[in-house]
Amino acid sequence: MPAEPRTRPDLPRRPTAPDGVVVVDKPAGWTSHDVVARMRRLAGTRKVGHAGTLDPMATGVLVVGVGRATRLLTYVTGVDKEYLATVRLGQATTTDDAEGEVLTSVDASGLVRADVVAAVGPLTGDIAQVPSAVSALKVDGVRAYARVRAGQDVALAARPVHVAVFEVGDLRPAGQVTDVDVRVVCSAGTYVRALARDLGAALGVGGHLTRLRRTRVGGFGLAAARTLDDLAATDPTVPLPVMSPAAAAGAVMATRAVTAAEARELGFGRRIARRDEPDDRPVAAVAADGTLVAVLTAADDRLRPVFVLAPA
Repeated sequence: MPAEPRTRPDLPRRPTAPDGVVVVDKPAGWTSHDVVARMRRLAGTRKVGHAGTLDPMATGVLVVGVGRATRLLTYVTGVDKEYLATVRLGQATTTDDAEGEVLTSVDASGLVRADVVAAVGPLTGDIAQVPSAVSALKVDGVRAYARVRAGQDVALAARPVHVAVFEVGDLRPAGQVTDVDVRVVCSAGTYVRALARDLGAALGVGGHLTRLRRTRVGGFGLAAARTLDDLAATDPTVPLPVMSPAAAAGAVMATRAVTAAEARELGFGRRIARRDEPDDRPVAAVAADGTLVAVLTAADDRLRPVFVLAPA
């Protein structure tokens, strides 16, 4: 993370931000942990977390929770995501992206669009994907990427994922490689690096990712995202602006307006009558004043609070 100037003692400390969510447009070269560290200073609290790690080379939507809204991040992590990426065909790397060492080079200059579109077909829909060896998945309690960096061979098991969209854009031949722009909409747990690797393997030339930009996480898109520089430039004498917990919850789950009596019951941790809410999806209970009271789940003919943000 780039160095920051020391805090001047004559400058006022920014007031603590209210509970809420900030959609950050993560810059290249920063880890998700770097962003959280910066946001802790900007929000004036250590209670900050993120939903869904982005690799340092990647940019785009990183959803950051502040205060009690960090409890919503569990639900953000599991939603679908959208990416714009560039795949370099003709080279396979140790990390399946541009940060790794080139393992193989094969002339891919003769590829045409029809070849790539045909190879994308089997990588779309419900597929079994082997994650990249340098992923953050744990093997016997140790991150896979840490084992790879220690010189160990890592073989991860295939996992079911869903790729709703794998759209082929421009092809740009450059010497013996061909760069392909793609748009991917996929389920949580899908590795776009692994899609690049598998696309190159299907074409017999190898492939890796050279650019990755996350454009959407559930209902959180780039239109709502702010850069860290923009956030740092806000008035330091007032709390950092955040998206309210109710608005944030509405971006990833169904909402239900609750009466004052229902809000009181939920505030005590009690159940309320169920209407037509689904069995397997969370529901955000929102009071008349826009306060997120609780996140609910179905329990027979009732709705029970999973956690309460507005205790009675």
